[in-house]
Amino acid sequence: PQEGPKRVPKQWPRPKVCGDCGKGFRDGASLRRHRRVPSTERPFGCPECGRGFWASASLVTHRRIHTG
Repeated sequence: PQEGPKRVPKQWPRPKVCGDCGKGFRDGASLRRHRRVPSTERPFGCPECGRGFWASASLVTHRRIHTG
């Protein structure tokens, strides 16, 4: 079987940079979301397995694995 072309991740300018960790973002909204919660803080916990998430939307998506 012949392999298809390798996908190269799209590169874009990242003009917004976090002053704490140096990570770059393409827009201010992404930078603000990044800085809103420390990377070690996970305030939204799954009641089924205990896994923590920094965003409630991530928890909602995760909970689908428990409901099938």
